[in-house]
Amino acid sequence: MRSATVRDGAHHDVLVVGGGQAGLSMSRHLVGQGVDHVVLERDTVAHEWRDGRWDAFTLVTPNWHCRLPAYPYDGPDPNGFMGRDEVYSWVRGYADTFDAPVAEGVAATRIAPRSGGGFVVQTTAGLVSAGAVVAAVGGYHRPVLPSWSRDLPEHVAQVHSHEYRSPDQLPPGPVLVVGTGQSGTQIAEDLLLAGREVHLSVGRAPRVARTYRGRDCMTWLAEMGVYDVPVAARGLAKRESTNHYVTGRDGGRDIDLRAFALRGMRLYGRATTVEEGTLRFEPTLGRDLDHADAVAESIKDDIDRWISSEQIDAPVEARYTPVWRPEVEPERLDLAGIAAVVWSVGFRADWSWLGELAPEVLDHEGHPRHVRGLSPVPGLSFVGLPWLHTWGSGRFLGIAQDTAHVAAEVAAWRAGGTWAGPAERALDLPAAG
Repeated sequence: MRSATVRDGAHHDVLVVGGGQAGLSMSRHLVGQGVDHVVLERDTVAHEWRDGRWDAFTLVTPNWHCRLPAYPYDGPDPNGFMGRDEVYSWVRGYADTFDAPVAEGVAATRIAPRSGGGFVVQTTAGLVSAGAVVAAVGGYHRPVLPSWSRDLPEHVAQVHSHEYRSPDQLPPGPVLVVGTGQSGTQIAEDLLLAGREVHLSVGRAPRVARTYRGRDCMTWLAEMGVYDVPVAARGLAKRESTNHYVTGRDGGRDIDLRAFALRGMRLYGRATTVEEGTLRFEPTLGRDLDHADAVAESIKDDIDRWISSEQIDAPVEARYTPVWRPEVEPERLDLAGIAAVVWSVGFRADWSWLGELAPEVLDHEGHPRHVRGLSPVPGLSFVGLPWLHTWGSGRFLGIAQDTAHVAAEVAAWRAGGTWAGPAERALDLPAAG
């Protein structure tokens, strides 16, 4: 990596906004094509892996899934799961494998069309222009809190999962975790392992078994081509789906909330409101636990069919039997005895920097409109979004393919070709394949 300087009034063929794995992958293709470009990173390269995860964080996908352009994982544990600091070092190290021109500490604050073609981009280091702009900032920008979080008693410390680091960070006493996506379930386990009293508000997120019939389930799914199926074949609603919860901690294992309940974790349904210091819940716990298990078992069904069709010699494994069921659906929790709440209810995208282009580029729900990353505005594209093209798009597994496609399309367009983004503004195609 070489340190790039953004100069007021400068022009580049391509401007890449974001210096994480997607932005670096895009830069790798552009360097290979000899395209003049600069990568803007508002902080430091790959900083979200270091600054946005808790201490005990691990990947939930096997290390062999980690493969950026010309940079596959080649460490000693391909079937293991890198921790936070290892992932940060791996991505940061990628930038040093080629001459990536990265301007760290420089943010793009506004983009507008330029007279005669291309774009002008206001940055924190001055105004620059570019023939094409690639947004590589992901889709998770602003942590979300429910509107009623302000009604919690003042003594309750509130931390979003993006800010959570370790159990010692929270004040002594019982902790409530709200949300059971990948972060919420792993943080709840982190607290339980530390001996904390944990209360968990369970949502609709599905789960997946860590291993089945002798292999990691995600290895089976990759071999089956599941991560390569375009979102258009699944329906655009897939972009809203929650990832299945599982963990790579201690070599990888299932996350079974029912087993957590047997170990003393107190489970509740979906949290709704706070009234006079009491948090209320909907009676959804049993239903949502059953749903998570049903999804995990359906994945095993798919694996069974694959094993049979391919005549694979794999050991037979007994199916999961629920180890706990709620006898009563708890409806309320007195917050007087709760020391802290960890919110794991997601993020909201912030595309305000798109400025006057936003009405043309975003759909009615605020999602980027694109065809395989190419927006309706010629020269403006996206990489690194969940379900950009396939399920693998939001993972290390699919980034190389996505950025190769976008880089080739940008190069072809700059050479006089046709822009292949959505042609009609009336079409809402935020992730069509």
